[in-house]
Amino acid sequence: MVHQMIPINSSPAPRASINKSAMANSLVVLGLALIVGTLAGCGSAPVRYPSAPVASSTPPVVSLPTPTAPAAPTAGSGPAKGRWTTVAWSELPGFEEDNLFEAWNAWIKSCERPAPLFASYCGDVRRLSIGSPEQQREWMRQSFQPQRLESTQGDPNGLLTGYFEPQLDASRVQTAAFSVPIYQPPRTLGQRKPWFNRREIDTLPEAQAALQGRAIAYVADPVDALVLQIQGSGRLRVAQGDGTSRLVRVAFAGTNEQPYRSVGRWLLDQGLTRDASWPGIKAWLAQNPQRLQELLWSNPRVVFFKEEAMTDLDAAFGPKGAQGVALTPGRSIAVDASGSIPYGTPVWLASSGAQTRLQRLVLAQDTGSAITGAVRADYFAGWGPEAQELAGRLRQPLQMWVIWPK
Repeated sequence: MVHQMIPINSSPAPRASINKSAMANSLVVLGLALIVGTLAGCGSAPVRYPSAPVASSTPPVVSLPTPTAPAAPTAGSGPAKGRWTTVAWSELPGFEEDNLFEAWNAWIKSCERPAPLFASYCGDVRRLSIGSPEQQREWMRQSFQPQRLESTQGDPNGLLTGYFEPQLDASRVQTAAFSVPIYQPPRTLGQRKPWFNRREIDTLPEAQAALQGRAIAYVADPVDALVLQIQGSGRLRVAQGDGTSRLVRVAFAGTNEQPYRSVGRWLLDQGLTRDASWPGIKAWLAQNPQRLQELLWSNPRVVFFKEEAMTDLDAAFGPKGAQGVALTPGRSIAVDASGSIPYGTPVWLASSGAQTRLQRLVLAQDTGSAITGAVRADYFAGWGPEAQELAGRLRQPLQMWVIWPK
């Protein structure tokens, strides 16, 4: 399944990013991903490893072979929309300080569906999951060569935005408190292209009849439902009849094939706000509740979902990205789908803004329709309120280096 996510930020001004507390949810995955990599197929109970390497006088011995791989692109060349320039490892800002064991969780995930170019490295990636950061860095230096990403004009500067997985309370039945439906695709979706737009879905009896009985669940806030559609995936905490709740994931299952229009851009174009982040949009709506429907109808695209059960392990990771593997908060990015960076490629990311400084190893595991250009990435922030706040405001300068086989 190709997981489609669209960044929500529409403001042209640089905005705030992440801090350590905002990434707290990403730390949940650290022990669990090691289970995936090292205990695949084991029938015993899961074993939790430490979230960071533990100092020892006798560190584990990890072999550092250098698999045979295709030659890296020559200087000034590269895939579509950009060019790559070979650089030294010393040019990667912060490479010696990054907590690589966090990135290893995402790399192990990529090895579940590796691109042919990277498949031969996956055995070492799994073995190095219990190695020290120094061993991981040394293996990378022996096996790979950094390639600085540039535009076709040679500009290494680009743009970083963010996205997240919404988590909403929901009900299986429509109530006064939970009245906004989250729909699975209507059975007539393929019979009409494009299908009814958002305004028509809300007003035409024909469209409403086609969606009768197609609601997966109901949420409380129509703006939260719109955010869920724009992100393309989310978590629903569904109330059960016995008073408990169950966490399920709703994943992208199609659209009405209407054009996407940013509600933030709609507000900016009309001069109604200067802050088109989601916090800014909600602040404007609090002052103008009578214009809610007008705001929603400015975006004719509607996204439909399918429900997926969530195990405890599923809950420790994000939804599946375009590579077909679960995303890791803070270590997965979405890239241009044209192939400037192949899925599963490790990438060094450096970005500084008003409230953050990111210098870290990430994996290219997803894409989005708004992610275009060589030096362009969408940063998966995770789930929950802090991830939403980060993703809603993250818009800052970016530089990227592809970590390419020698």
